[in-house]
Amino acid sequence: MGVDVGTGSARAGVFSGDGKLLGRHESSIVMRRTGADFAEHDSAQIWSAVCAAVRGALAEAGADPASVIGIGFDATCSLVVRDAEGEPVTVSDDGEDRWDTIVWLDHRAIAEAQECTDTGHEVLDNIGGVMSPEMEIPKLMWLKRHLPQSWARAGQIFDLADFLSWKATGSPARSQCTLATKWTFLAHRPEGWRRDFLERVGLPDLLERAGLPDRATPVGADLGPLTAEAAGELGLTTACRVGAGVVDAYAGALATLGPLTADAAGMNRHCALIAGTSSCVMAMSTTGTPIKGIWGPHLGTILAGFWQMEGGQSASGALLDHILQWHGAGGEPTAERHRMVCERVLELQRVEGNGLARRLHVLPDFHGNRAPLADPRALGVISGLTLDSDFDSLCRLYWRSCVGIALGIRHILEVLNSGPYAIDTIHVVGGHTKNPLLFRLYADATGCTVIEPSTPDATLLGMAMIAASAAGLHPSLEQACRAMQQGGTAHRPDPAARDQFDRDYRIFLEMLQQRQILDAMG
Repeated sequence: MGVDVGTGSARAGVFSGDGKLLGRHESSIVMRRTGADFAEHDSAQIWSAVCAAVRGALAEAGADPASVIGIGFDATCSLVVRDAEGEPVTVSDDGEDRWDTIVWLDHRAIAEAQECTDTGHEVLDNIGGVMSPEMEIPKLMWLKRHLPQSWARAGQIFDLADFLSWKATGSPARSQCTLATKWTFLAHRPEGWRRDFLERVGLPDLLERAGLPDRATPVGADLGPLTAEAAGELGLTTACRVGAGVVDAYAGALATLGPLTADAAGMNRHCALIAGTSSCVMAMSTTGTPIKGIWGPHLGTILAGFWQMEGGQSASGALLDHILQWHGAGGEPTAERHRMVCERVLELQRVEGNGLARRLHVLPDFHGNRAPLADPRALGVISGLTLDSDFDSLCRLYWRSCVGIALGIRHILEVLNSGPYAIDTIHVVGGHTKNPLLFRLYADATGCTVIEPSTPDATLLGMAMIAASAAGLHPSLEQACRAMQQGGTAHRPDPAARDQFDRDYRIFLEMLQQRQILDAMG
């Protein structure tokens, strides 16, 4: 059983030992927005959604609960605060304990993130030289400063994936993936925590307050069986083992990049693009070379012995939702409305081709630039608007927003390829595989071959691989990846589109420079 907790829902999937999806179910989760930079979850409601998703997947698969021998949880890098007895502790100004989780996309800690960057400490070398407000250390600094009563009550603080494993087993273990990528834990050093850094940012008591271990637990390690309470809530049995989980994007990378380890020397040509509300570009190699503006290198955060890098966009699918809500001819960003817009864009392109709305340009940084500029204060830019407000003007803006998103991925790949990578193949995972405009653009705008996974949900498959490894169905996580892989279909870029998107990319880079000039003038 694989479980994937995203920004708006929890998904669960039942898989066979060779990686076939037998049943899948989804249950929504609640997010509260109290301001542009504030977003909160209720972790108890998330656990309830997880339980509903697991029970639903079992029902769809017609599976005997006793036949499920392993389960693994991934989640967004949201921050859960509980007291020593495991009860929720508020992260909200209104003091309501229900809201005990700071969502990954919450940017309340921008000032604290800048303070971390200003230290110039060694830990920054493994996050591209710049601390992001989406990571946990600045959020923890904010919590201690602004809600000291919550800090005083805290006894256990988790990355959301580790919280779910704790709910399932009672184990206080923390995954090497979560700690190394989001908490400044140096997995490649004998002493993983740099206490001097924690002291410099005002968190000398973090390990004790958060209940953090001295060492991280390898991805896919067996954390033990489900407790009787968790088994009852999930609809499983106490014979089911729980594997140490990962941040959500890493599960998709595991499913797509994990099977490639048989040719370790060629892994630097591949990346996984996990694309939904936000987008993450994940790459693996045998060398750990830092690249400015890219998170990593982190050792063993996907598979033991391999280094991993991550770049991303804080808003990609969320940007397209925003465009639909913002435009006068738009509305609620339902799947049906996205489909209608995409279909009309394709009709318009039959007349105007890829040059549709070619004077309209979009920088997609409406929620900052995660990579490669590592600037959470970056703003979105739209150039080329007219007084048109009809449905076709919405479709043109939507199309050019898609182009901007794809060019942002090209920018990340260009920076990755300045290091130990030569990426020419993108494995696309997530909701963007269902968007015909974005999916085609990832090939045409980047010049890369795009692989569409054959499995209906690669992120869930990655977690099923972890579950199978923890349960001993396969001898190791790496072997589970190879045994359960489902392959994919290659889509190559259209040579006729190259000139158009090369031109668009030159304009994209020029707009980045012009934005910097305007910001300096302002």
